Amino acid sequence: MRPLMLLATLALALAGCEKKSAAPNPTEPAPAGQAAQAPGNKEGTADPSPQGTQPGAVAPTDSDTILIGEVGSLTGSEATFGVSARNGIEMAINEANAAGGVRGKKLALRVYDSQGRPEEGAQAATRLISQDKVVAILGEAASSVSMAMAEKAQAGKVPMITPTSTSAEVTKKGDYIFRVCFIDEFQGLVMAKFARENLKLSRVAVLTDNKSAFSMGLADVFTAKFKEFGGEVLRTESYAKGDTDFRAQLTAIKQVKPEAMFVPGYYTDVGIIARQAREVGLKVPLLGGDGWDSDKLFELGGSALEGSYYSNHYSPGNPDPVLQSFLAKYKQSYGGVPDSVAALAYDAGRVLVEALKRAPNSSGPALRDAIAATKDFPGVAGRITLDANRDAVKEAVIVKVAGGKAEFVTTVQP
Repeated sequence: MRPLMLLATLALALAGCEKKSAAPNPTEPAPAGQAAQAPGNKEGTADPSPQGTQPGAVAPTDSDTILIGEVGSLTGSEATFGVSARNGIEMAINEANAAGGVRGKKLALRVYDSQGRPEEGAQAATRLISQDKVVAILGEAASSVSMAMAEKAQAGKVPMITPTSTSAEVTKKGDYIFRVCFIDEFQGLVMAKFARENLKLSRVAVLTDNKSAFSMGLADVFTAKFKEFGGEVLRTESYAKGDTDFRAQLTAIKQVKPEAMFVPGYYTDVGIIARQAREVGLKVPLLGGDGWDSDKLFELGGSALEGSYYSNHYSPGNPDPVLQSFLAKYKQSYGGVPDSVAALAYDAGRVLVEALKRAPNSSGPALRDAIAATKDFPGVAGRITLDANRDAVKEAVIVKVAGGKAEFVTTVQP
């Protein structure tokens, strides 16, 4: 379900995605103290807009408000990522406002839907910068979309923090671009090392999405590191985002008899790939990255994913009190256990809030410098220190799919 947002005063009319709902008049502000809510959201999706970018809720802008922008895939194949990110960021903003805001000013959030498409993400970023005049942008989840947005943020000198885009190329777009997650080089190393040392695998195959910077980057690093550790990559096959039939690639992989298959895609593809792998007789474990992390993965893949492993940013089983407090508050607000996107988005929002407090003002250069100075920040998905490349130095976890859920296996330090 889509959560209510603080300080919202308007909601645009939205077309129903899974069910229709009457939309409020976009020109009529909501009553004071009442949050505006986009209609029709259900089961991790949001309603599409004819224009492709709509505010999840529009916040007021005045001298007593600091406006922050967010872009996420609220519709499209990775909609659960966008909804999770929005939830986490809203929590961070709401908590900051409950504590008095920043320098006596309240924080407000303006959200646009990228639909998981780079061109839509770029347009949303441009609108946030040139029209809405936000002080910073939070988002996106997908690396391909984040890179398109980063070009606009860098040109406009508006700091941007991505919660989960792991491609190394994202922060290379410029010194206004940051992330609070580890990068693919580390994630690929973690999975290659785990495959060789913990699972004792010698022969693997790779199936990658050739339209995804995230997937290709992770596949490249995993392949190089697995070979470096003495393993053999028998075959690499590819598909394109949106494909639904992977049987030809899976049959080709089956013929080389790998011990496991590395699939660094998103949950939407991985669940289907797992089922079709079993259909063609490919029974080996699947390995992957943080793009797997969604409850929808288990709905799509079912028992075909049993015994598979993937790297992730955090595990709800970690007893850390900061994390456990977050889990309790998230469940109370949104009724479920947050995925890693929600946790990292919450961390991104909190990093931004703390930077706003430290910065002498909210101008682009001042806020950029304050974010860059983030050291040993107590995030719920691990402590965050931003390095010279504006990337987070932090741990990774390995989880195993067992009994239809992800179980914590081990933690890997940088």
